[in-house]
Amino acid sequence: MLLPAQQINPSPDESATLKADSPDAAGQPVRRFFTPAQFATLDALADRIAPSIGGRPGAKDAETAAFLDFLLAHSPRSRQTLYQRGLDTLDRAARARHQKGFAELGGAEADALLAPLKTKWTYAAPADPQAAFLRAAKADVLRAIANSRAVAEANAAGRRRATGLNPYWHVID
Repeated sequence: MLLPAQQINPSPDESATLKADSPDAAGQPVRRFFTPAQFATLDALADRIAPSIGGRPGAKDAETAAFLDFLLAHSPRSRQTLYQRGLDTLDRAARARHQKGFAELGGAEADALLAPLKTKWTYAAPADPQAAFLRAAKADVLRAIANSRAVAEANAAGRRRATGLNPYWHVID
């Protein structure tokens, strides 16, 4: 019969060594909400909204589509419907105009479908449901990138520099 002290305090020979891994190294994210076609359209849309420029992380670097897929799986039904309809409409418009999905379009072809994003911003929500979707998607994509691990790591590595004329960021002679 073992005494409680013997069970609690194993000898050094018996102690186990646990190897700790990052959760990111353990597996790939699982798609939770979007269909494969919607996910591909969202990934392409996010990359058109925020590509990687000048070494700064973009939507692909920040895995924005995977994050939004997770977020929308837990969002209110109205937000889910906005995204599902918006992505499906964007893909249908691409197929009608160019005989291929939005995810397969090049720069000028995709930009033509994103024209509502070029209209002047106002406080009032756009009346057009597709323009409302694109506006919401743009805000969500930019917020997801700003709060991503890729941006945090880039900032920690010193790749992000202060901008503007703030005197606290300049050396005083």
